[in-house]
Amino acid sequence: MTATECTLLSPAAFAQRLAAGGVELIDVRTPAEFAEMHIEGARNLPLPFLDPHLLRAENPDTARPIHVVCRTGNRGRKACEALTAAGFTNAVNIDGGTLACEAAGVPVVRGKRVMSLERQVRIAAGGISFIGAMLALTVDEGFAGIPAFIGAGLVFAGISDTCGMGMLIAKMPWNRRAKVETCGLE
Repeated sequence: MTATECTLLSPAAFAQRLAAGGVELIDVRTPAEFAEMHIEGARNLPLPFLDPHLLRAENPDTARPIHVVCRTGNRGRKACEALTAAGFTNAVNIDGGTLACEAAGVPVVRGKRVMSLERQVRIAAGGISFIGAMLALTVDEGFAGIPAFIGAGLVFAGISDTCGMGMLIAKMPWNRRAKVETCGLE
């Protein structure tokens, strides 16, 4: 395993570990997503606030298993990579995320339904592109730069696996309604 690789664990294997007890589970989704549904016993520490060094300060044992989960596994992978890069030797990403765990029968806590971050990004990108295109057709062709900029951003997000619009939307007040644990950060 290289410094940025992490262990991938199936939801069924995770369910067995969870049943045995003593699992440290960090959910790296937004507070709103966490409030809607999360795995029982999970600690919400959104990816933008994840600081492996502060986790190490809480418990210096870098060999302890730290399980990370998100919605489908992508943000969990990024969190896991950050943990291993910081010296944690037993970071575990739950394959398929919270949705796969729920489907596998892992106990979840349900709250109020919210719109997923991915859906919010699609609505924002589509809305901005549509408005830019309509302005380019009806007001001035210079407005064509707006949908072009959004399209370039989406291509960059696909290539880099980093979505600037998603990070911005995650910081909006409606996505921060629930209490967020910031691991000592404010």
